[in-house]
Amino acid sequence: MADSSCSHGSEPHAKAIRQEQEDPSSEVDELAAGLFRFQLPITMPGLGHVNCYALEDSNGFTLVDPGLPSLESWIALGDRLAKVGAGYEKVHTAVVTHSHPDHFGGVHRLRDDHGTKVLTHADFRSVWKDTTLDEEMDSGELDLADDEDLERIRAMMSRPTPWGSRRTPPPVAELRRWSEMDVTGGSRSWRVPEPSGTVVDGEEIKLGGRSWLALHTPGHTHDHLCLYDPVDGILLSGDHVLPTITPHINGVGPMDDPLATFFRSLERMKELPEVHQVLPAHGHPFSDVTSRVDHIIGHHEERLETIREAGDDIGSGTVEVFMRRLFKERSWGDMAASETYAHLEHLRILGQADRNEIAGQAVYSTH
Repeated sequence: MADSSCSHGSEPHAKAIRQEQEDPSSEVDELAAGLFRFQLPITMPGLGHVNCYALEDSNGFTLVDPGLPSLESWIALGDRLAKVGAGYEKVHTAVVTHSHPDHFGGVHRLRDDHGTKVLTHADFRSVWKDTTLDEEMDSGELDLADDEDLERIRAMMSRPTPWGSRRTPPPVAELRRWSEMDVTGGSRSWRVPEPSGTVVDGEEIKLGGRSWLALHTPGHTHDHLCLYDPVDGILLSGDHVLPTITPHINGVGPMDDPLATFFRSLERMKELPEVHQVLPAHGHPFSDVTSRVDHIIGHHEERLETIREAGDDIGSGTVEVFMRRLFKERSWGDMAASETYAHLEHLRILGQADRNEIAGQAVYSTH
């Protein structure tokens, strides 16, 4: 089952509703010739919709990030396709920007029912892949309508973290809700799909009658992919650069320093010539990618300073102790701890924090 931590960290002291939290519009926007925006519904903390971009060519459509695997999203996708004179069967390719279910969920049924090809970055995979769990679910040994089997799934999902705690699995009621939402039946669509094809950084690919440059932009996830059209200056930014919130930075995964990796990926956006339209996975299109990148980096630099100040105050503490200084109480949990860990590790690698192990727990002090 896919990791459910795909919502995004909002910036501090935010009171007004953010663009990314808005309910989906049923309108279809043509943003450039043959390039349409579909807004699809999602039910995740801090998010109200996902933007699915439809790129038209002579053979049909490529969809970028076709939403959650829910029936609500599937019906909305069919409605938006009908508004551009198409149906599900006209979708020949689905591009997934990264391995979170609000981006890949819709591809399972598209591929199963209509033979849609799935394109991702070459690193595309879940950081939480559990082979035993996947095999038991594939074999039908686990009954997702059975409370005892759901408890078994929860136990398998209670994984250790790099800082010495254990990940808290979703409650049985949430697992059951995921299963009931899955348009393919069961919960397979919440799991990261195998791509039909992959691209690497710098590779050129033809989609929707345009030539796009594939940009590997790890940070929010290790496998994040952006697409850039240098002719018209269009950047499909996924969750990498969002208009009013910052993406969650996961401290768990194959990146040694996720925050530094994210900073490098952000700086690359400023090097792209003449970006006229940034098309994010949540929120509305915008144009000034440089200012937005600087703002996001500044936000994280403020968080690093908050951690330094907390270290001066408390001396040393676990990830959870620092998390309580960095996040408001309503946000405490696995995601907040993971992002706190990413910031602490960044300071450690910079030589501005020390890490010790006490009773199996990582304990940090800043200097």
